[in-house]
Amino acid sequence: MRPSGRAPDQLRAIRLEPGFAKYAEGSCLVKFGETHVLCAATVEERVPPFLRNTGRGWVTAEYGMLPRSTHSRTEREAAKGKQSGRTQEIQRLVGRSLRAVTKLDGFGERQIRLDCDVLQADGGTRTAAITGSWVALYFAFQKLVQSGAIPAIPLTGQVAAVSCGLVRGEPVLDVDYIEDSGAEADANFVLTDAGHIVEIQGTAEKEAFPEDVFLGMLRLAKKGVSELITLQRQAIGK
Repeated sequence: MRPSGRAPDQLRAIRLEPGFAKYAEGSCLVKFGETHVLCAATVEERVPPFLRNTGRGWVTAEYGMLPRSTHSRTEREAAKGKQSGRTQEIQRLVGRSLRAVTKLDGFGERQIRLDCDVLQADGGTRTAAITGSWVALYFAFQKLVQSGAIPAIPLTGQVAAVSCGLVRGEPVLDVDYIEDSGAEADANFVLTDAGHIVEIQGTAEKEAFPEDVFLGMLRLAKKGVSELITLQRQAIGK
């Protein structure tokens, strides 16, 4: 029995609340159980220097954890004057994941910036950020279509992410902090609605694990992402 009482292939209670940030072009408050992340999309009428005069746009992300998103207060990275390696790695992952399903030549020389702020952390903040950011990005593109700035929403599909872990020798889906802190292995899976792989991050925490265990986690991840894709569609009214 998992500490949460969930079955091995069961997600936490998932909620996607679009339009949570009043002033953002697109937003979504995503809840994976007790992990809550606010994703807000901003449309900027400029692109990074390497894309100027190419007719192509860009999608990028920033990620941060509020000081009391965890059990004890953590210092703001702005106060330290630099971002941690973990923060940089996660925000790059979010950006890569969204660009994988975006037509960068479909919205002009604009940049969409996704701000992912962790309000409360209980494991899986990066997977929640990716899942919620896709919803926020969709609404930002929808606003550009409604204003007449672009002819169609430049998305080729959906992308969502979920974590899996090896807990007491058994693969389980969507690990929370208690499970993750004691897992023998953990992995994050970023997949599209077509079931294609965008990125997999996996680590053995105690000892190497065999291929069949990895494939078991992959099967769980595909099931979980399929459920998340359905929730995304509901969030955007499809």
